[in-house]
Amino acid sequence: MPSSVTVADRLLDKKKTMKRERKGKLIVYTCAALIILTTLAITTFLVIRGLQAFVIDGVNPIHFLTSLDWNPTRSAEQGGPSYGALPFIFGSFAVTILAALIAAPLGIGAAIYMTEIAPSWGRKILQPAVELLVGIPSVVYGFIGLTLFVPFVREYVGGQGFGLLTGMIVLSIMILPTVTSIATDALRTIPAGMRESSLALGATRWQTIRRVIVPAAAPMLLTAVVLGMARAFGEALAVQMVIGNARTIAESLVDPTATLTTIITLNMGHTVPGSTENNVLWSLGLILLVMSYLFIILVRFLSSRRKFS
Repeated sequence: MPSSVTVADRLLDKKKTMKRERKGKLIVYTCAALIILTTLAITTFLVIRGLQAFVIDGVNPIHFLTSLDWNPTRSAEQGGPSYGALPFIFGSFAVTILAALIAAPLGIGAAIYMTEIAPSWGRKILQPAVELLVGIPSVVYGFIGLTLFVPFVREYVGGQGFGLLTGMIVLSIMILPTVTSIATDALRTIPAGMRESSLALGATRWQTIRRVIVPAAAPMLLTAVVLGMARAFGEALAVQMVIGNARTIAESLVDPTATLTTIITLNMGHTVPGSTENNVLWSLGLILLVMSYLFIILVRFLSSRRKFS
């Protein structure tokens, strides 16, 4: 009799466990489905709205992507409105690439210092400091750039202070914690045996870092840089406060210019929904979405090349 009760209890516990597992799977699959549906809905919405300027309003897509003339309010007597997005596309790529050129060596260098050189007490101080910088709102970075970097550039470099150089500096500071954090995690995934083997063969610490650790972590270090560039490419408020928002291509680092995000935030609230100008701004948003997907694809490609998991 006791054995039969024990078997019955075990069967009951097994049924309860299977029931909890089914509930857990249902919750997980539901959340995953919601994420997928949300992504598809946002993508579909942006594609539909972004193409209306070309399909309904008759804007020439080639002119849109290659023209330097952006003047949505020009009257018909003056030649009619023009929607040339090339200055903003160029501005977005220019400020993003320049910011990455500054943040990448500094962020990777800081990650190497924290993982390979700094004593334990140094790591305990630097790691929270970097994580704190990640959480600072972008408006704070923009305000710092507006009050510190704009006057500095105006006085010691030239120009009005508002321009590509100031935007590049602000963005590089913004993405530096992101690059540093991801690069630090990448370097910590390198097996300790590789360091020990290199040192056992007579290599110095710097030779080990340069010839063993950095090459082994190169795909993830590039991933850190690409993720930083993705954040810089989509940043709006901080860049808007310091870049000058001129509708022309910057001929030098001190010249003002604009990006896709800044022109959208500046003009979207002043357009009538369904108008040509409003639809063209949605087209600029579609370009941002395409670039986001390209950054994601690049990150996935680099992650697949990792030598260590």
